[in-house]
This record gives sequence, C-alpha cells and structure tokens, in this order.
Amino acid sequence: MTDLTQYRIEHDLLGEAPVPENVYFGIQTQRAVENFQISGVQLNHYPNLPRALAMVKKACALANRDLGMLDEQKAEAIADACDEIIAGRLHDQFVVDMIQGGAGTSTNMNANEVICNRALELMGHRRGEYQYLHPNTHVNMAQSTNDVYPTAMRLAMVLKHKTLLVAIKTLKNALDVKANEFKDILKMGRTQLQDAVPMTLGQEFRAFSTTIGEDVQRISEMAALLREVNLGGTAIGTGITADSRYAPLAIKYLTEISGQEMIRNCSAPPHKSGIF
Repeated sequence: MTDLTQYRIEHDLLGEAPVPENVYFGIQTQRAVENFQISGVQLNHYPNLPRALAMVKKACALANRDLGMLDEQKAEAIADACDEIIAGRLHDQFVVDMIQGGAGTSTNMNANEVICNRALELMGHRRGEYQYLHPNTHVNMAQSTNDVYPTAMRLAMVLKHKTLLVAIKTLKNALDVKANEFKDILKMGRTQLQDAVPMTLGQEFRAFSTTIGEDVQRISEMAALLREVNLGGTAIGTGITADSRYAPLAIKYLTEISGQEMIRNCSAPPHKSGIF
C-alpha cells in the first residue's frame, strides 16, 4: 500500500493521484512516465532541451508581464525558476520519455510543472500549492504545446549548432591529414562492389574530406532556418487565446535570453481581438 505521508495529492481531469513529495514535476508528468515507457531515453539526456524549454517559458512569462496578463511576483518567480534550469539545475526532473504520444504535450507539461513547483518554493509556498501559481494557467499562459515544443526543439538545435560545426570541421581536418599521409599508398578502387581501377588511399580520404566540407556549408545554412519559430501561434497558428502584441514580444525576449537571433514565422497573421 502506498505511504501517502511521502506523497502529495494532485489532480487533473482524470482524477487524483499521489505524486512523490520530493519531486518538482506533477501529476501530468507522472502519468506520462507511466504511459510512455517507450525508448527509455528521458528528456534530460539532451541538456539543451530543458534549457531551451526554460528559455521559452521565461520569455513568455516576461511578455505576459509586460502586457499586464501576469502579475510581477508570479512572472519574477517563473523567470527565476527558469534561470536555474538554464544554468543546469533540476534537469533530473525532466523525466518524460523522448518518444511519447500527444505531439509533445507531456514534454510541455513536464516543463510547466517543474518550473511552477520551483517557482512556488521561491514564492514561499510548497510544491503542489497551485492555488498560488498554476503550471497551466500561469506558466503556460498564452502558449500551446504546438508552439512551445517546436520552438524549444529548434532553439535546442541552434544552441548545439556551433558545437556540431566545430566537431565536423575537426573531422574534416583529420581526413585532410590522412589524405596527405596516405597519398603514396596504392589501392584498388571499386565500382559496383567489384575491383575496378587503381587509386591512392589518399585520394579516397580526400574525397571523404570534400564531402564533409560540403556538409559544413549545408549545416551552416540550416541554422538560419531553425531560427524561424512559431512561438505565439498557440494551438493552431492563429494566436488564439493570446494578446495580438504577445508573439513579437515573446520572441524578442527569447532572442535576448538565448543570445540567438530568433525570427517569427509569419505564415499566419495574428488575430486582432486578443482572444479569437
């Protein structure tokens, strides 16, 4: 029988469930852990993803504060909690499987709950006291999995982009060294899996180097595409439930927080009313 003295009781639309008292995630994360035991690889396996999610959530909180939708105390607590995650703390609380149902909803809620419960502590409350700060109402304000998740995924890749380029350039340089080292070694070239005509081993490694060098250029171009995000589009790209001024403001803050020039995807114009 579960010892409820070590648990807090949380509830969602499916009902109530005990959540371990010592964790920062909540009931929806716990349900996801139970339901999506698929790959065994958790979100925290990729540190840039929790960091990117926290950057997005902080940007959204600051935008909602500026628009008068979120009061100063709540916004500050959310931002401070996000700063801790950006700095590398609480990553062990991102426990949802990388492969999951719901188009990333469990990832979004994992972030919302961890940020919310840490923010509650910073406000002087206990984890799970959502009457003071709620993971959905406040941390996820003016957001949807459909704009948060792809934005965070793109940002996570952009944050890793320079590291990838350094690794690829290092590989290319190593292949160049081997091409020179092997320039006098003859071997048989092959076509259709059969011996064909002679070549040097150096020529073969030079071909590898050339191919990798072209990939450096392609990856550099790809990064520009990844900077275009749909944050502020909310559920279906129209910006429904968000203030019409929210999207550009949130992306401005995201650029400042991440140090990356993020660009708004304007394929869907914002609604005018702030609601529909």
